[in-house]
Amino acid sequence: MTARELIVEADGGSRGNPGPAGYGAVVLDPATGETLAEAAEYIGVATNNVAEYKGLIAGLKAARELFPDAAVHVRMDSKLVVEQMSGRWKIKHPDMKPLAAEAGRVYPAGQVRYEWIPRERNKHADRLANEAMDAGKQGRQWQPSDSTGSFAARDAAAARAAAAPPPSGPPGDATAGAARARAALTGTGAARGTGTAGSGHAGPSDDALFPADEAVAAQARASLAAAGTAERESAAAARSVPGVAEASGDFEAEAATEGHAGHGARVRPHAAPAGEAPAQGWTGPDMGAPATFVLLRHGETALTPEKRFSGSGGTDPELSAAGLRQAEAVAAALAARGTIQEIVSSPLTRCRQTAETVAARLGLSVRIEEGLRETDFGAWEGLTFAEVRERHAEDLDAWLASPKAEPTGGGESFATVARRVAATRDRLTAAHAGRTVLLVTHVTPIKTLIRLALGAPPESLFRMELSAASLSAVAYYADGNASVRLLNDTAHLR
Repeated sequence: MTARELIVEADGGSRGNPGPAGYGAVVLDPATGETLAEAAEYIGVATNNVAEYKGLIAGLKAARELFPDAAVHVRMDSKLVVEQMSGRWKIKHPDMKPLAAEAGRVYPAGQVRYEWIPRERNKHADRLANEAMDAGKQGRQWQPSDSTGSFAARDAAAARAAAAPPPSGPPGDATAGAARARAALTGTGAARGTGTAGSGHAGPSDDALFPADEAVAAQARASLAAAGTAERESAAAARSVPGVAEASGDFEAEAATEGHAGHGARVRPHAAPAGEAPAQGWTGPDMGAPATFVLLRHGETALTPEKRFSGSGGTDPELSAAGLRQAEAVAAALAARGTIQEIVSSPLTRCRQTAETVAARLGLSVRIEEGLRETDFGAWEGLTFAEVRERHAEDLDAWLASPKAEPTGGGESFATVARRVAATRDRLTAAHAGRTVLLVTHVTPIKTLIRLALGAPPESLFRMELSAASLSAVAYYADGNASVRLLNDTAHLR
C-alpha cells in the first residue's frame, strides 16, 4: 500500500534580522491542494534563519499529528534550510545545529524530501509568518482567526491549481507549438546570436543588431491549427498557478515593479507570460518600434581579473589599461553597427570612462543615471569571494540563499537593487520609446534587467556569465512585452 503523501510549506521572517520574528507553516493535500493544518507563532527577537527553521519544525510536527507514517514533501523558499536539511550544505552556525537536529527527528530519515521554491510559490506560509509577526507587534500570539478570508481563499485556490496534473504529451507538441504560432502571428521571433528570445516582439522594423528568425515564424504558423485547443486549455490552467499568472517573485515587496514569478511569469510592466497571448489577442495593434536598451558592462579595472567585489560602496576604481583597450574595441564595434542613438551611464568612474570612449567615437553625449550604479557590497568591497567566506561565512550563506539578505555592514540586498533597477528601467523606457539607447552599467543591473525581462527567479543572477565590456540587449514594447535579444556578446574583443 502506498504511504499517504503530504506537502509541508514553511517560512519564517525577522523584521530586523535579528529582530521581531515569526514563522508560518501549512500542511497541504498534494492531490487536491486542500489545507489540512496551519501553524504560526511569534517567537520574539530572532534571525530569519532561526525563524525559518522553527517554521519547518512546526510544519513537520503538524503533519506528523495528522499522519505519522506519511511521506512528506517539504517546500521552502529558504535555500539555506533546504540545502542544509538535504545534507548538501554543512551546518556551521551553533544556533542552527540544534534546530536542524530537531527537524530531523520529527520523521524518520528518508521519509522527508526537500525542495526549494521561489517565494511567490510560498505565499501561504509567508502570509502566516507575517500574521504572526503582526500579532507579536500587538503583544499577543497568532490565532487562526488572524488569517483573513480573501487571502486564505487565494492561497487555497492557488494550492488547488498547483495540485492539478500538468498537461500531458511530449514537450512542444501542443503548448509550446501554439505559443510559437501565436508568437509568429503577433510578430514575435526567436532572437539570433548569443541571446535568449524573450516573450516580446521582433520584426523587420527592429534594430538591425537583433534580426528576427523568420524560419521560426513559418514553422509556428504551420503548427497553429493542431495545437490551438490543447494549448488554450493548458494556458487556462496555468493562469491560476502561482508563478505563472502572478508576478510577485521572491521579492514580495516589489511585486508591482519587478516580480520574478518564475519562468514565463508576467513581469510588470515589461514581460508577458511564455505561452500566453498578449492581452490584445493574436492580431493586436502595431506597437511600433520598441525602446531597445543595448547593455554594456564597463571595461576591466584592476579589481576585475582578481574577481573582487567592486560595487558602489568601495573605492570607485578607474579602468585599467586592459579596460581602456576594451572600451575602444566596443566603441569601434558599436560605431560600425551605427544603431546607437543615445548613451546613458552609471555615475561610477569605470562606467563613465567606458561611456565617454564610446560617445567620442559616435559623436554623442553621455547622460548620467544614478539608478544604473552597481550594488553596494558593504564590508565585502574589495574582497574576493574566498576572503568573504573566511571572514563573514554566515552572512555570505544568507546572501546566497535569499535576495532579501544584505552583505555584511549594511550593503544592498538584491531585492533593493531590483527595485532600483526596475524603477530606472521604467523611467528610461518611457523617455526613449522607439529609440536604441546604450546603457553603460555593471554586472548586477544588467543581470537584473535580463532576469526581469525573462521572468526568471532571483537565483538566475548566479547562473549568467557577464564578461567585462560585453554587450547584451533587451527590447521593450508599448504593450508591456520584453524581448531579450542578446546576452554577453564579446565578439568585438576577439
